Order: sequence, then C-alpha cells, then structure tokens
Amino acid sequence: MIFLTVGTQFPFDRLVKTVDQALDGRLVNEEIFAQIGETSYKPLNFESVVSLEKNLFDKRLREASSVISHAGMGTITMALKNHKPLLVMPRLKRYREHVNDHQVATARKFEELGHILAVYDAKDLPNGIRKLKNFIPRERKANPEAVADRIHRFLNSLQD
Repeated sequence: MIFLTVGTQFPFDRLVKTVDQALDGRLVNEEIFAQIGETSYKPLNFESVVSLEKNLFDKRLREASSVISHAGMGTITMALKNHKPLLVMPRLKRYREHVNDHQVATARKFEELGHILAVYDAKDLPNGIRKLKNFIPRERKANPEAVADRIHRFLNSLQD
C-alpha cells in the first residue's frame, strides 16, 4: 500500500487529483490510502480521510510500502527515519498551495542527496510513481558538528 499524505496546513488538490487520475488511468497498480486534508477534491479511486491522529498516521506510514507527499520536512524526515521510499511533489506558490516556493529547494536538495524522488510537474507524477517501486533511499546521516560549525561561521560573519 502506498500512503499519500499532503500535510495539514494547506489543501493540495493538485497532488490528490493527479494521483487519483493515475489510478483511474491504470498507471498505478498498487492500493493507495490517503490523508488529504481539507480539500475541495474528493478522490474516486482510493480511500482517503481528511486527517489522522498522530498514532494512526505513524501506523499507516510504517505499514506502507512507500509514500507520496508534498515536500514538507516532517514527512521527509519520517519517511527517512522509517526507511520508506518517498516521492514528493512540492507545493507551489503560483497555485496558492503555499506562501512561497521553499518546498522546491527542499525537494531538490534531498533528491540530490539520494534520499527521495521528486517531480516538479503533475504530468511527471505517474512516471515518478513507477520509479518509486524500485527506489531505495540513501540513508541520512546526522552531522551535528557540521551544523554547529556552519552556525558558528555564520555568526562570526555577522561580526565582520
């Protein structure tokens, strides 16, 4: 089962609708369960709920073979922690899905590091879903010393 989640802050009809159309067009063969938030689009081809309590959300994610999501840090972190292949489609400001396009930068960086798959246009989502089946995310290793060093250098640059 693929777990589709869109977060809870803003609707993401574009992602939900595109996944639904991929199922309707038989471009995806796997069952999907989704947490779709407050949305005006109701999927026809998979089971969905508006929201899940934290423990049920965590359970669905753990049981999933893979995850499809917006490019939110919470979902990315959870998927990596649970070793789940993750496909993201960033929310975009021009569609009023978010206040800015920071999710594009997040998706690009995590994709570059081999942690996730990303699509940046809805038309590419079915192909991304096909790739998801065989995708093995690169393990993320925490490096708190490097983070502390970057913060230190930044703070020192403010004194110059």
